[in-house]
Amino acid sequence: MTTTHCSGPQGNPGSADSAGSRAPGPRAHQGVGTAEDGRLFRAPQGGHLLSKEYGEAWKIARLAVLTQSEAASPLADVPYSMRHAGVSLWLESGVSPAEVARRAGHSIAVLFRFYAKAIHRNQQRSNDQIERALKAAERA
Repeated sequence: MTTTHCSGPQGNPGSADSAGSRAPGPRAHQGVGTAEDGRLFRAPQGGHLLSKEYGEAWKIARLAVLTQSEAASPLADVPYSMRHAGVSLWLESGVSPAEVARRAGHSIAVLFRFYAKAIHRNQQRSNDQIERALKAAERA
């Protein structure tokens, strides 16, 4: 398997002890940081990882940046967790579902199917926006 380069906090390789402090760990590697094109995970010579290598790269990165208790939890257990968290954040921040779907490469239907909870949590914000618009229209 190709050795994967990854970086911990502020680009320092390492793993966390149970108290949460960072210390170099057995999985820390030389050559931390991003590739010239911005990729975090890259092969030793700077090339692209094979798709079958991402799982191991992700495990190494999690161990490098999370405390032991965090690493033992389901927090960011797979790369998709980060994508899901990002899409949910965009929705909960008030970005329109159409724009979130575009950025995530989803159709609106897929977005609503998989992120309905995040969209529903914005219902009160939407109601407040409509109420403000109606009051402004009454004053005009």
